[in-house]
Amino acid sequence: MAGAIIENLSGRKLGILIMFLLLCQVVCFLVGALIAPAPSSVLSVLGTKCVDKQYSREKWYYPRGKGRCLHRISDPQDPEVAKQGISANHIIFTFQIPSPKDNQVLDYSRWQQNLIAMMHLDILYKEEEAEFDPNALMTIEARLGYRNKGDPDDRWTEYATSTEERILDCSISPEHRKAEYMYNCSSVPLFELGSLHHDFYLLNIRLPIHTPKEPRDHPTNVYLGALTDMWVAFIHQNGGFTKVWVSLKTVFFPTIVGIMVWFWRRISHLARPPLLLEYMLMVLGAALTLLNCPLEYLTLAFDCPWMTVVSDIRQGLFYASLLSFWLIFTGEHLMDDIERNNVRAYWRHLSAVLGGCLCLFIFDMCERGVQLSNPFYSIWVTEIGTNLALAFIILAGVCAGLYFCFLSYMIWKVFINISKKRQSLPAMSSTRRLHYEGVIYRFKVLMLATLLCAAMTIIGFILGQVSEGQWSWDENIKLEYTSAFFTGVYGMWNVYTFALICLYAPSHKRWPKDQDTQSSTGEEIEFSRLATEPSEMSSITGYVTKAATD
Repeated sequence: MAGAIIENLSGRKLGILIMFLLLCQVVCFLVGALIAPAPSSVLSVLGTKCVDKQYSREKWYYPRGKGRCLHRISDPQDPEVAKQGISANHIIFTFQIPSPKDNQVLDYSRWQQNLIAMMHLDILYKEEEAEFDPNALMTIEARLGYRNKGDPDDRWTEYATSTEERILDCSISPEHRKAEYMYNCSSVPLFELGSLHHDFYLLNIRLPIHTPKEPRDHPTNVYLGALTDMWVAFIHQNGGFTKVWVSLKTVFFPTIVGIMVWFWRRISHLARPPLLLEYMLMVLGAALTLLNCPLEYLTLAFDCPWMTVVSDIRQGLFYASLLSFWLIFTGEHLMDDIERNNVRAYWRHLSAVLGGCLCLFIFDMCERGVQLSNPFYSIWVTEIGTNLALAFIILAGVCAGLYFCFLSYMIWKVFINISKKRQSLPAMSSTRRLHYEGVIYRFKVLMLATLLCAAMTIIGFILGQVSEGQWSWDENIKLEYTSAFFTGVYGMWNVYTFALICLYAPSHKRWPKDQDTQSSTGEEIEFSRLATEPSEMSSITGYVTKAATD
């Protein structure tokens, strides 16, 4: 009988393969732990307050270099500032990044991939202050520009400009309601760039005040209180982490492509058509190949602001393929009276998975899709948008947890059913009994590896969702991430998929037939017939089919 490689591979060769795969997994963890830096870094910059009574939207204001703004103030609340006739309409908060370090001019690298900005306001508490609303609507005039090496200091090119609204979220404890104390204000999202193609960036922000002269006019920034300073936290992916990440993709991409070609060639040489599980292995391999494709190399030569969106789509397709594969892989060995080897048998399971992934895709497009045309857009800026975003993230985490519980239940049910049918093994001849015991043992180990992979994937998915939204939480959630976890889980996906495709490929070997035909029972002959039917892929599926027909 010819089955899958997992059944016919000798114990020695199987042990060597497992040790090699485990070694690859350990290497992925060690690469992230010992070589890669932290995935991202944060640079907090205090805005320089430039003053221009003849403010123009066409003019750039920057704190360093030739032509920099010379008229600056340190405290807008200083009485001397008011005596000079300077108001909020004349103040431009400027942020020139990256900031110099140790008297050395730094620049951004294209390996750093993306840039996220979060704004924080320092608002002074004043007892006599009447015009402050802790939940005031803030109107921001923001302008983002860039400059490259070799360009003059004053040659800034506009990247994006927008007038946005953000809602303050400030509070102060009763014991701190004293002069010189600051309100505790939450950070608000400012912009997000999908690529860092240029060397230097400049951000100009103005908070203009408009006092309504008529009741129907809308006041602008009149309830912001005693604003003294503005901070912006710039978060970017570390270039060293990107290099390690792309290097792993460069290694895994041809590896998975090669094993898929080898697998399909073996399938095409069979006399029967491919089975559903074999099709799903190809779908999983194709999704992983798309995820492995190192498109990040394009960002080194071209400005690719859409790279973040493409990365989200690729990861979403892989998640959908992996979750669907686990359901079908477990269901094909479930031993029930449902007709298997047909995708229609799993339409409920697959509909739930694909529906959830589609909702996450729509949610992602509502923010990052719009940011392709307006980097200052954010779904977190309104109360409805914030609640919707939090609801999507929480719902995604709950659904991921429920999926893992359901998958664990299915795997447990497979184990229980197989254990019950193992009672028939003693009636078989020694050769056939040892063969099936070996197959069942290997299958259980593979199912446990599937459960472990599912657990790590679900944990990685939940942490990834929290990681993307942690800067927008109302609560101060502190999470520590290590590069070892990210590279380890990514390596686990590739090792797991490689192992499945390799072990479930058709084997050219045949295990010897039992010579003791006198001791063969009718049930054993039935096992042999089911295991050699051309519609089956392996001995374990033949064993399962026999169990389902009892």
